[in-house]
Amino acid sequence: MGNFEQYLALIAVVFVDGFFGIVAGIKREGFQTRKAVRVLQRAIGWMIFLTVILMVEKGFAGTAWLSETIIIPFIVLQLISALKNASMAGFIKAEELNKLLDRIDNHKGLRS
Repeated sequence: MGNFEQYLALIAVVFVDGFFGIVAGIKREGFQTRKAVRVLQRAIGWMIFLTVILMVEKGFAGTAWLSETIIIPFIVLQLISALKNASMAGFIKAEELNKLLDRIDNHKGLRS
């Protein structure tokens, strides 16, 4: 279990995004089983992908950077998606989300 943190982070962001996405979807169009199943498919798919990457890291010297390089962008995009879904579900006010996003990109200036 040397890489359990990577698996845990991966599963956590997928399920947080999935939870907020399902709640937002229920508010918009009602519960849809196929969209809820996509959360499980995405989690299983990325776990398999991470397992393969970790196996490559173990098998080849000098590839210890590989899992972080591939998984971190996915995790960042899932977190951004979770923020958007949380806003659409009503957990985060749109103004607060815009303030947070403006802090990330403050070099672009403030919203008018």
